[in-house]
Amino acid sequence: MRLVLVTGMSGSGKSVAIRLLEDIGYYCIDNLPPQFLTDVCAYLSANGHPEVAVSVDARSEGPIALLPGVLSVLRSFGYDVRVLFLTASTNALVQRFSETRRRHPLSRDLTVQGREPTLEESIAQERERLAPIDELGHVVDTGDLPPSTLQQWVRTFVDGPRSDLTLAFESFAFKNGIPVAADLVFDVRNLPNPHYDARLRPLTGLDAPVAEMLSGLPEARAMIDDIAGFIARWLPSYVQDARNYLTVAIGCTGGQHRSPYVVEQLARRFGGKERVLVRHRVLDR
Repeated sequence: MRLVLVTGMSGSGKSVAIRLLEDIGYYCIDNLPPQFLTDVCAYLSANGHPEVAVSVDARSEGPIALLPGVLSVLRSFGYDVRVLFLTASTNALVQRFSETRRRHPLSRDLTVQGREPTLEESIAQERERLAPIDELGHVVDTGDLPPSTLQQWVRTFVDGPRSDLTLAFESFAFKNGIPVAADLVFDVRNLPNPHYDARLRPLTGLDAPVAEMLSGLPEARAMIDDIAGFIARWLPSYVQDARNYLTVAIGCTGGQHRSPYVVEQLARRFGGKERVLVRHRVLDR
């Protein structure tokens, strides 16, 4: 059985992820206490449910710190366990709660100096509660992602083959900020920008004319070689550290030309060695 555990911050898109998984055939359970996860998975597996998605977060009854041990047990039973941790900056979460007029789910359970906590205080407390599990799985920063893009990324995440380590290459725009979920960040703004060529401006780094222009630059080839060499040199240490996921973020000014091109080149180099995911924060929108 494949188990996809969806967890993370309130307002970060867990409901979007669960609905997508339900739409593609997963048996979905929302807000399950961690201590029941083993029994529920055993029951569902025995009753013909090969793909299950469970949402576990700070609202769940029972200590969230139990989760690492529970997942280890499930993996020892042979389940294909994948953990998706969704997060966003505090500013992004505040904006989402303000737009939907929703209260933070922890606000009723917390008190600060005898009063109900502010939204920012509730978010800070939730981050603290989730700290024991925020490195258990693949972290995705949903701060500037529309729901359709998150759905696309979740679909890609669950369809990939089983592997000891998932290497995610992600392009982004520095003007929108660095993705909070990035483990390694590389800046390629020093490369010549196709934006200043009127013929290439409306295209992207995925289009052949842009790729041909960048591939012909010695500095672009050297940059890609250096980044690939760094990743290859240190990837074994991440594996030894029992990391299941590593996100490499490549940024340029607008996220349209240089960073997508570099991401695609790196993905090709590592695609035959590791399970690789490719994401473009700007182009995927």
